Amino acid sequence: MVTSLIMEERIETTAIKAKAVRPLVEKMITLGKKGDLAARRQAAAYLMTDEAVRKLFDTVAPRFGDRNGGYLRIVRTAWRKGDGAEKAFIELLGSEQVLDEKRQKRAEIRAKKAEETRKAMEEADAQAKAEAGAEPAEGGADRAEGGEKKE
Repeated sequence: MVTSLIMEERIETTAIKAKAVRPLVEKMITLGKKGDLAARRQAAAYLMTDEAVRKLFDTVAPRFGDRNGGYLRIVRTAWRKGDGAEKAFIELLGSEQVLDEKRQKRAEIRAKKAEETRKAMEEADAQAKAEAGAEPAEGGADRAEGGEKKE
């Protein structure tokens, strides 16, 4: 869960798990702030992926360079339907900007795909009209030629 939180910067879980994960994540961020080889190896021993270690030391820890603890926010949201457990979001402070950037990128990608789909539909419609219009036009051209021959 610590690795997931560092990678995603915000996860939804139960409030009890969020409280249990908080000291572990704060320890990892403190190791990231140290930045030496020993700290990197300790973090690598705990975190599941090398990508999480890189992100911790390159992006997450420098964000909290001047802060002495309190790197996380736990926001209680609702009660889980199945067992009534209290759900909560646990997120790194300052992750709002990163999450907003992700949302904007997703919105841009969606808009781009919608535009491409719209253009493809317009081209297909135009092509269908051209094919439908070409058949009567050919028949009409034959009639016009035949009409010209009679006169």
